[in-house]
Amino acid sequence: MLFSKTKGRKLSSFFSLLKQSLRGGEIDYTTGSINRSVVLLAIPMMLEMIMESVFALVDLYFVGHLHNSSIAIQTVGLTESVLTIVYSLAIGISMAATAVVSRRIGGKDPVAAAKAGMQTIVIAFMINLVLSVTGVIFAKDILHIMGASREAVEQGYPYTRMMMGSCLFIMLLFLINGIFRGAGNASISMKSLWVANLTNIVLCPVFINGWGPVPAFGLNGAAMATTIGRGLGVCYQLYHLFNGKSSLKIRISHFIPDWAQIRALLVIAAPGVLQFVIGSCSWLFLAQLVATTGGDHGSAGYQTAIRLLMFFMLPAWGLSNAAATLVGQNLGAKLPDRAATSVYQTAKFNVCYMAVITMITLLGGTHFVSFFTNDPAVQQVAVTALRIMCVGYIFYGIGMVNDQCL
Repeated sequence: MLFSKTKGRKLSSFFSLLKQSLRGGEIDYTTGSINRSVVLLAIPMMLEMIMESVFALVDLYFVGHLHNSSIAIQTVGLTESVLTIVYSLAIGISMAATAVVSRRIGGKDPVAAAKAGMQTIVIAFMINLVLSVTGVIFAKDILHIMGASREAVEQGYPYTRMMMGSCLFIMLLFLINGIFRGAGNASISMKSLWVANLTNIVLCPVFINGWGPVPAFGLNGAAMATTIGRGLGVCYQLYHLFNGKSSLKIRISHFIPDWAQIRALLVIAAPGVLQFVIGSCSWLFLAQLVATTGGDHGSAGYQTAIRLLMFFMLPAWGLSNAAATLVGQNLGAKLPDRAATSVYQTAKFNVCYMAVITMITLLGGTHFVSFFTNDPAVQQVAVTALRIMCVGYIFYGIGMVNDQCL
């Protein structure tokens, strides 16, 4: 009887914690239970990253059922491989935003936090002007360099052009979410990805296959749906950033470039950006190598495995984001021991998650792959690649937490 009551109280406490984490609001993480703080941050952050990974999977699912699907899958995969450079820049700068904003919030200086956050947005606009223009002009060359077949280049370059042209939405989604995480409100970050993904899920089949008065755009429809979805997600973020209800009171003057602060932010962001760019270049090299040696089926299978890999790993990245907010706020509050303990606890949670995902991947890899493609040759490559890569999941999880806390 006593055991039953204790179990009931624990279950009730967990659901109460779950509701609080999903409801959101800015929380001071410099006091109270560290485990509770990790859970409050981790749940919305993990759901946020699941939503981010769903973008590529939704596109992959619908284009994987088009005629000549191996070319469509290859185009989506190779374009996503190139976009990892954009993701790397976005993640690196968002890590800097989270670090600086959380330190200022922990130090009870929301005005400085707001200004620092807006200066990262200024940086994002500068970078994306170059990336978007380059991607739109050289879309064909990008696919050719990545090893796509001539047929894939001719059919796929409009998709690549649209996706590269929307780099700003990609970066702002990561960056503004990083600002909200630094302020201790991970729920807004999660909900912005809900808006973006639900829009993408609804519009993908409509634009790809056509519906009513809407013509079928095929592969290009996937790019249109994703761009519109991400754009609406950014609009949702901006509304909550400027509605005056956050502790970050945004002023127009915060967008005037402060070159000293921009330099300081770039110094903080540079190691993270460089780290992820190096990793992205290795992904690019492997994608290009597989495309040129494995043909359309080999490339499509490898890209399918990579998309599934990212789907499983991004929630672990979301969980590791909790370490960044906890370390930042506690260092800002002059509590280094509490910051260190937060890292250990977050790492333990991540190891447990990745261990479970490793087993699920090993046992269910064939079923996951068959959901996205009916081509037996593509399935064979994808299942083999997925089972090999999942062996490193636990080590990836530990590394992510270390990256974020540093």
